[in-house]
Amino acid sequence: MSSHAAAAVAPANRIKGTYAHLDCLLAGIERLRAAGIQGFQVVSPLPRHEIEEALYGGAPSPVRWWTLTGAITGFTFGFLLPSLTHSQWPMINPGGKPVVSLPTFAIIMFECTILFGCLATLAGFIVHAGLPSFMLDKSLQDPRYSDDQFGIVFLNANVTQTDAITSILATSGAVEITTGDDTVYEVPNA
Repeated sequence: MSSHAAAAVAPANRIKGTYAHLDCLLAGIERLRAAGIQGFQVVSPLPRHEIEEALYGGAPSPVRWWTLTGAITGFTFGFLLPSLTHSQWPMINPGGKPVVSLPTFAIIMFECTILFGCLATLAGFIVHAGLPSFMLDKSLQDPRYSDDQFGIVFLNANVTQTDAITSILATSGAVEITTGDDTVYEVPNA
């Protein structure tokens, strides 16, 4: 069996690096990306734009497409609701005015555009944030990551890359590196 085929069937394991400082975490992300290693998740106690830039390379958020889709849907709904209502009951036409009139529907279209855009944005945030986190892996649920520390977690790291990953995490300033079942943090005296 060739080495390429052996690497493809090698078992996967968990690796977790814990960082005390943001700059060390960013160095770790940059070194992992420079080495071509992918498949890691970054956990942070607070949102930082530096982490987003390091992970996505300045690419815009996909949530904006949710907002655009919601706004277009809302605008269409805001036009169709009064238009179809007025065309269903044309007897409410006072004084020979047009049944479907854009100026009179503008407020409804605007409000529906805003409402549907906001609701779609909220849905996009929830989907792309991975919420709710009922099925979140235990190694990502480290209570230190919601307090004051950062983490890089590999849930399915290739065994052939384990040494390279741990070396990069160590040289970038990780204060703790754990592998396998040790990645699950147990709260002391709990």
